[in-house]
Amino acid sequence: MKEKHGFSSKLGFILAAAGSAVGLGNIWRFPYLAAKYGGGSFLLIYLVLAITFGFALLVTEIAIGRKTGKSALFAFKELDRRSGFIGVLASIVPIIILPYYCVIGGWVLKFATVYLTGGAKDAVADDFFTGFITNPTEPIIWLVIFIVATMVVILLGVNKGIENISKVLMPVLVVLSLIIAIFVITRPGATDGLAYYLKPDLSKINGNAFLAAAGQLFYSMSLAMGIMITYGSYIPKDADIESSVRSIEIFDTAIAFLAGLMIVPAVFVFSGGDQSALQAGPTLMFITLPKVFGSMVASNVIGAAFFILVFFAAVTSSISLMETVVSIFVDMTGKNRKVITVIVTIYTILMAIPSSLGFGVWDNISFNGMSILDMFDFISNSVLMPIVALLTCLFIGFVVKPKTVTDEVKKSTNKFKSEKLYVVLVKWVSPILLVLILVSSILNAFGIIKL
Repeated sequence: MKEKHGFSSKLGFILAAAGSAVGLGNIWRFPYLAAKYGGGSFLLIYLVLAITFGFALLVTEIAIGRKTGKSALFAFKELDRRSGFIGVLASIVPIIILPYYCVIGGWVLKFATVYLTGGAKDAVADDFFTGFITNPTEPIIWLVIFIVATMVVILLGVNKGIENISKVLMPVLVVLSLIIAIFVITRPGATDGLAYYLKPDLSKINGNAFLAAAGQLFYSMSLAMGIMITYGSYIPKDADIESSVRSIEIFDTAIAFLAGLMIVPAVFVFSGGDQSALQAGPTLMFITLPKVFGSMVASNVIGAAFFILVFFAAVTSSISLMETVVSIFVDMTGKNRKVITVIVTIYTILMAIPSSLGFGVWDNISFNGMSILDMFDFISNSVLMPIVALLTCLFIGFVVKPKTVTDEVKKSTNKFKSEKLYVVLVKWVSPILLVLILVSSILNAFGIIKL
């Protein structure tokens, strides 16, 4: 069998995996949820879940990838011939997510360009964002540019493309986040917003906050998408999986935390302490924040820095999504990687167009009140990902047994410090939590319960 090209170093893998994990979910979804579920209370719950639940799933997926040397499509079948269907489900997730994710990536690129060209005054208009996404052609142009930029990195390969771009973008992302966060929290009036974000409100630690934080882990850590299995198949056998996972968690959580420091105090100041402004959801980034930037001195510079940061986060995640899809089809067909990359790019553009038009000329098409983009997001994130994660835990816990993973982890260092905790988490805690996430997500989507 032809040797699979992979990451040249443990650091390269960590930065690439962290780049995959750090995406749009960290920049706008994490602050929105933190604001909604009590600031510091949500942070505390999320941190506990990240070092337990998130740790168990990350270790599992990376170990499966390295042990089999295959993408998610064939990794499960390699370990147990009866379980190939899990790989099929896991492979469907990034195939669904990639197109609509690139639609939002195109929006980010558009706003970065607006601020770079001095358009801060235009961006604060109430109808600017709505006018843009309802336009039948302009959003498509931007999503094509975003997709092509992603394709170029994939064509360069794992080492020269993904690893090298991650080594540049991830440090830049951290530095930009720090600069903007420091700038925001030193603005007059930001103290109240900072206290709201950091001070735990014990009365808001409840089941809803717990489920919201658990669900956020999927977005934040690229779990149950086949991505970490694919990246795991690229890492050297001597890389320490346990310490690598801890490093990825630190990167991911730090960026999410800094995003909250950037956004929550800024919006708090702009809204005069009105907490409802913090719960604007997806529009927080494209409608509320431009108004915040517009109220500041040097709004073009601040806005450009922020949206460049968001673009870096978005493109590192789209790279990992496209790489996973490419890897799946290369494994499936045995065809040339570059040919498959071009085919996947064409597919992504064609499938992204309906999600884009769903806000304009096709806005009459909806599914239970959801737009086309929201429908794809619901199917992938609220249904398939919890199912894949649940099946993965049951597969490791009761089919091939946790020893399959723990032995792989110990290959490089002969030890797995958190082995006992891992076994309990993967066999019992994670499956129960995943069932709760899946059921609550479906009930919430159909209005039976309200989270």
